[in-house]
Amino acid sequence: MQNSPVGVIGAGSFGTVVANLLAENSEVLLYARRSEAVVQMQENRKSAGYTLHSRVQPTNDLAAMVAQCSVLFPIVASSGFRETIRSLSPYLRPYHIVIHGTKGLDVTPSETNPLTRDRVKTMSEVIREETVAVRIGCLAGPNLARELGEGQPAATVVASRFDEVIQTGQQLLRNDLFQVYGSDDLIGIELCGILKNIIAIASGALSGLLLGENARALLISRGLLEMITIGKALGGNTEAFMGVAGVGDLVATCFSTNSRNYTVGHRLAQGETLEGIVEDMEEMAEGVNTTRIVKQLVDYYHISAPITRTLYRMLFENLSAQRALESLMKIPLGEGEDVNVL
Repeated sequence: MQNSPVGVIGAGSFGTVVANLLAENSEVLLYARRSEAVVQMQENRKSAGYTLHSRVQPTNDLAAMVAQCSVLFPIVASSGFRETIRSLSPYLRPYHIVIHGTKGLDVTPSETNPLTRDRVKTMSEVIREETVAVRIGCLAGPNLARELGEGQPAATVVASRFDEVIQTGQQLLRNDLFQVYGSDDLIGIELCGILKNIIAIASGALSGLLLGENARALLISRGLLEMITIGKALGGNTEAFMGVAGVGDLVATCFSTNSRNYTVGHRLAQGETLEGIVEDMEEMAEGVNTTRIVKQLVDYYHISAPITRTLYRMLFENLSAQRALESLMKIPLGEGEDVNVL
């Protein structure tokens, strides 16, 4: 493992940044599906706007990459994650370590059954379903790609049920400006990264309404409580939400104009349509689909989640950001039920 390259699957902004981070300590193969994209990366040594480290080699040969790499980092949008893992599956062996960096959910389609937890999978659960991989982990934390790409100080969490996965992730990723913590609560850490995107969209909407930091502080504090409530119901532990991958990632994403989810909320509050925003963005804002999925889960399980329910109405039922704010401000202290917006 020490002499073999590390594989990164997905050459978007975060995948490229992770590849560059890994290249500080190892040779890296960066996989992109389109051969023309690989040729372009090889020629200009850039990917997603970032200059590639000298030890990053682009490739579109998935089989060859997996054969050379014992540690793989799939970092693709949740909408295409299962398809990517299925493409990867024939080449994976039980000795591979797979650490994903995708903060989204996968839904098993059904025309008749309600959306329950057994139909909603985290990315680690998708990997487990589709492959023979055993040693599975995830990356989570306040990892805004632009800041990481600029070499600014940051930290992440590698979560896994296996100590070997955590230790391997730490050895491969840690450098003088990038700290890597570990956690054995894989599902809890995944849910932190997933659920904070809902609150980040709401934070962007506050910014779009030109509201101040008092309002944002209220949103973040209530949002963290809602994340914990939903996360516990879906299989996570409270402790995960109180650390770097939970409150740390939440604060960073709720304040950063570099966040795609924050940007969606900000533009919605300024009068743009969701369809126009999504079409205009180069990469997916995971919080949009997450809100759609989690809204159905909290309804089915009767979970107190007023921010999620209100944000769903703003995203998909044409509730204005101003009316959404008015709704949230009327929630009685200690109660989590929605307030009707007339």
